[in-house]
Amino acid sequence: MNAAPMNAAPTNPAPTNPDAPDVATGVPLEVHLTTIRRAARSLAEHLGVTGPGRPVPTCPEWTMRDLVLHAGEVHRWALHHVANGSGAAVSIPPPAAPDDKDLGAWLVRGADQLVDALARASDDLDALVFLKNAPAPRSFWARRQAHETLIHSIDGLSGRLGRIPTTREADVPPALAVDGLDELLTGFITRSRSQLRAQVPHRVVVAPTDARVAWTLTLSPEPPVAARSATPDDRSTLITGTAASLYLGLWNRGDEVAVTGEPELLGIWRDKVRVSWA
Repeated sequence: MNAAPMNAAPTNPAPTNPDAPDVATGVPLEVHLTTIRRAARSLAEHLGVTGPGRPVPTCPEWTMRDLVLHAGEVHRWALHHVANGSGAAVSIPPPAAPDDKDLGAWLVRGADQLVDALARASDDLDALVFLKNAPAPRSFWARRQAHETLIHSIDGLSGRLGRIPTTREADVPPALAVDGLDELLTGFITRSRSQLRAQVPHRVVVAPTDARVAWTLTLSPEPPVAARSATPDDRSTLITGTAASLYLGLWNRGDEVAVTGEPELLGIWRDKVRVSWA
């Protein structure tokens, strides 16, 4: 995925909402499935407004057609794993690319097929998972595709607006934002292929201001280690903002986060954090 800029700003690390969730996970399957459907339709709507040739500011090398084709191909790839019930990684041929006039409907159709397959799947589904700290395969795929589709619907919004959306415009629900942050920080960032490293060990604390949850990333020459707790010290970097702004910022789709300690870490994050399945 392509990075969008993030800017440092003053920070207030204290949670401000006493009624906010106090856990990092626990979003129901139904919410993930609904998110896939809604986000796919949102992306198709943005495509209908922009047309396929519009550039995507949050993915600078892509047009809207590139974005929608990628999202639809990922849905069909995920569907193959869910429907075939195999724990092995497999490659499938890219689906036939639709004509521009059919692109939005093709996207929505693939998303609906994936959601239907996940709704029918058993709780003991045997399917590939490729992240650390992942839930069981059925929940894993629902969660992964919910955030994949939601992020790309925000990319579609950036194409429609011609700029990076604000947190308000993106309108990510706080609980879903916390869930996506947890997947990113404990699942993607900690993989052996992660390029987010530090020659001198360093701690990064990610603390939403509107949720009673935080994560600590310990950076070193080895892959990052994540903990669902805040354990800062005098040398830690603190990254704060609302859960939704952190979700956008750390997925490289927003710039409304605040940093204290090592402001240059954001530039390193933009350069090093890329999301792929392998």
